[in-house]
Amino acid sequence: MSRLSVAPLVLTTPPPLTLHPAAVYLAHLAAGSRPTMEQALNTIARLLTNGQGDVYTLNWAALRYQHTAAIRTSLMQQFAPATANKMLCALRRVLREALRLDLMDATDYAKAVDFPSIKTKKELRGRALSPHEIAALFQVCQDDSTPTGARDAALIAILRGGGLRRAEAVNLELRDFTVSTGDLKVRDGKGGKDRTVYLSSVAVTVVEDWLTIRGKKPGPLLCPIRKGGKIQPRRMTPQAVLLILRKRAAEAGVESFSPHDFRRTFCSDLLDAGTDIVTVQKLAGHASPVTTAKYDRRGEEVKRKAVEQLGIPYTRRHLS
Repeated sequence: MSRLSVAPLVLTTPPPLTLHPAAVYLAHLAAGSRPTMEQALNTIARLLTNGQGDVYTLNWAALRYQHTAAIRTSLMQQFAPATANKMLCALRRVLREALRLDLMDATDYAKAVDFPSIKTKKELRGRALSPHEIAALFQVCQDDSTPTGARDAALIAILRGGGLRRAEAVNLELRDFTVSTGDLKVRDGKGGKDRTVYLSSVAVTVVEDWLTIRGKKPGPLLCPIRKGGKIQPRRMTPQAVLLILRKRAAEAGVESFSPHDFRRTFCSDLLDAGTDIVTVQKLAGHASPVTTAKYDRRGEEVKRKAVEQLGIPYTRRHLS
């Protein structure tokens, strides 16, 4: 990246946010997606300016094909294909805002975004957790008699029982949980969409046990806890969820997994149990059942049994 000229790319005086292509793009995102994409744009800005600029001081409108092509190569070398493509998508969207704001010529824009996405492997990354592993995770939480044990058990119950993304879990408010029905209102999920998921009676009990310690004061459903056991009435971060699960996995002797693996397990287990794919799609908050179908572990035998249920009113002929 050092071969590219840096000086013209760093703004000495950034424009107002209403005329800043990156700021306009980020403002259109759902609250849960904004931090991730802002971090992605910061990474791109640092690469383009050798660390001298960030998302708000980079002159995005000055980017040309030589810059975006170099960024694609650099991201491909440093990140997994899916992550790199997500960052490249953010780059394209910011350049489109620069075009809309009349900060960029249409020809320059067309050339700048004329780079291919990075090829990805079709198989899903990650894994589904076994019932034994899930039981072990709950056990180490139950063995922890501190408020942290109850909080972590509730977190795992929500991720495993509701299939939530970690950002969705930390955004839950107390008002989003209905004890009597097990409803969880997921607000402003991926794509800015709201949905309702339902916890099983056992999962509800786990969350209730946490609320007995947390109290019924309005605010985040899951909260940080200081070493002395004092509950802090503020939101946890998605990064905190990752660290909690890593800690509990190590204590339980469970092979390393990601928070998203609970989501994979949720979808796969429901499909294995015979739940129709549209229902699983709605519970998971997928935009398309095509995404949900990727989690289907059922083999050809399930397909064979399915077609046997189709009625065909035919009596076989008895040939003489």
